[in-house]
Amino acid sequence: MADFVQKTVNKTALREIALPIADVETFDSLIEMVLDDNPFGCVDYTTRDGQTVEGVVRNREHYTAKVNFINDDGKRVGTVSLQSPSIAAFNANAAAVMGNAALATAMGGEAVRDEPHETYYAQLKCHDPAGEDYYVTFTRKTVRISSYQDDAIRDRVESWADGIASLE
Repeated sequence: MADFVQKTVNKTALREIALPIADVETFDSLIEMVLDDNPFGCVDYTTRDGQTVEGVVRNREHYTAKVNFINDDGKRVGTVSLQSPSIAAFNANAAAVMGNAALATAMGGEAVRDEPHETYYAQLKCHDPAGEDYYVTFTRKTVRISSYQDDAIRDRVESWADGIASLE
């Protein structure tokens, strides 16, 4: 019987952020900074079918808004959680729930955003000059580097993150 032989060593590294990223605008600014400035030195590449792909791209993302319904006694009587595929949808969906009088009546309380419990997730796919693809995933509380082999990748991301106050 044939044996499986290890061909690669893919690593994951996690940084826990001391304070959660304050809001979705700050989170989006951080993601846009990476996309615009390319601080990891990623390079564009061409796929087998001839398509050019930028060195850093959004791979996947989702944003979860939370709305509580509070009655006249200050008690939470209901909650709505809305996972959205983009920040635009996140904002639109939250606004729709906040302005939905029929839903507030059905819940028996006033709609109040629960921003401290909202979650944000954006995964960037990066293409290293050496040809290695890896991912940098941001949440409100963590930054994760995954599927990398070369420790120099981790070192570049870590060095960049050390210079960003919101990622300490």
